[in-house]
Amino acid sequence: MAKYIFITGDVVSSLGKGIAAASLGLILKSRGFKVINQKFDPYLNIDPGTMNSYQHGEIFVTDNGSETDRDLEHYKRVADENLPQSSNTTAGRTHLSALNNEREGGFHGGTVPVIRYSTDEICHRILLSTEETGTDIIITETSRTTGYIESLPFIEAIRHIKYDAGAETRVYIHLTLLPYIKKSGKLKSKQTQHNIKELQWLGIQPDIIALRNKIPVNAAVREKTALSCNVSANTIIQNFNTNSIGEFPLMIEQGGLGTAVCQVLSIPDIPSRLSKQAAMVNRMYHPAGSVQIALVGKYTVLKNVYLSVAKILLHDGIHSNIAVPIDQINAKLINSPEVTGTHLKNANRIIIPGGFGDRGIKDMIVAVRYTRKHIVPHFSICPEMQILIIEYVRNVLGLTRAHSKKMNKATPVPFIDLMPDKDGKIPGGTRHLGKYQYTLKQGSTAVRRAYRADKVWKSRVYRYEFNNKYRNSFEKAGLIITGTNPKRNLAEICRIPGHSWMTGAQFHPKFKSRPNRAHPLFRKFIAAAAE
Repeated sequence: MAKYIFITGDVVSSLGKGIAAASLGLILKSRGFKVINQKFDPYLNIDPGTMNSYQHGEIFVTDNGSETDRDLEHYKRVADENLPQSSNTTAGRTHLSALNNEREGGFHGGTVPVIRYSTDEICHRILLSTEETGTDIIITETSRTTGYIESLPFIEAIRHIKYDAGAETRVYIHLTLLPYIKKSGKLKSKQTQHNIKELQWLGIQPDIIALRNKIPVNAAVREKTALSCNVSANTIIQNFNTNSIGEFPLMIEQGGLGTAVCQVLSIPDIPSRLSKQAAMVNRMYHPAGSVQIALVGKYTVLKNVYLSVAKILLHDGIHSNIAVPIDQINAKLINSPEVTGTHLKNANRIIIPGGFGDRGIKDMIVAVRYTRKHIVPHFSICPEMQILIIEYVRNVLGLTRAHSKKMNKATPVPFIDLMPDKDGKIPGGTRHLGKYQYTLKQGSTAVRRAYRADKVWKSRVYRYEFNNKYRNSFEKAGLIITGTNPKRNLAEICRIPGHSWMTGAQFHPKFKSRPNRAHPLFRKFIAAAAE
């Protein structure tokens, strides 16, 4: 029988539940167990695919074509596991399922209360991941904080699991903030005590409490917290701040989290094997060189929007034993003397990540032109590959009115156009999502050398594509299409010749990178920058 781990959070968000869940997955996997993570979000959106990046941050896309919360990125990269669509569920999905069932007569005219049918649907989705993957342990993170009204159906659902699957098959872990009052030099646990009581009132008794704090917890605070929260002192784990996500699994394993989980679940406490993780962290902290990166984007005010791009650069830096400091530049400031004269000039390479809408497009085109004119290694991802194409068409082919129909529906030269099978009326759920196969151009191209293969599978998220109507004139002008989608004959990777590295990718290489397996294209990009 599968075992279940449920992770809940304290009265403040951003405590690091996702990182803790991913790290615990790695710890248990290193003990030899088959583990999978999943995330439950209480918002009514079906998925975060159309949500504002400033509000929600970056999205993640699974291989089977689901747009999900970015915590799945942590799960996939830290625990090194591919995740199915069922690994992310929103309240919108559970409500939609119940409503569709009701419209089809599935409830035979009965009343459909939230607490029962929604909670049953949530329980079903928890168990679904087990059935799909045949996993030993499933780790479920519930979003939001304890007592948050929208989270109540999810809390009720994980309470049901105790009775449906058996108390010995589940463990509840509660992450809580332990404030440090600098003036008095004391850690305060009253907030934790009250929050645990709130959780107990909802029917959940935590088995393990992880204390998020800056300084070590002394015996007195540990014993007081254990007594007031009805747990054993040896199941209170310290959750310190770390300088990197990679270091976190090592820290909480040393703190005893893996052992505590094994004890509660009555499974063998096999010694963990995290030596490769420790070696990776050591390489990250002791690089042999440095490459300065300029990231030109429209969402630079919010750091987490480009989190996966930062991670893929970090992973390639670890692989190459090079530090990769990132200078995030707001696209609208690209024409200022400070940006062009200092930030871009000092950058060893420039990357332009994805984005939505036409805001900042003119400025990004300026950044692309700068890299082309000054032979600076450049990488454009997803819609920004299309910006690379637009810049080339305007300034090399002389078609100054060329544009994307997504950004200018009236453009007379639509080098980027909406796919015929996407009418564009409803943005949500109409994009080409998930894993697609690409054929790489024959010959010794940089992309082919990077992958060492004829075909590759990559994740993509988009509805607008390169317009094949202009393909011949495009290639005659010198721009090379190095990767295509064979089923649709669409340009997916292109590069500008006579340049150390100026490449655009319609897919998202950031979804494939992991700390122990750097992405081939970014490895070559790093190498070009180092040269």
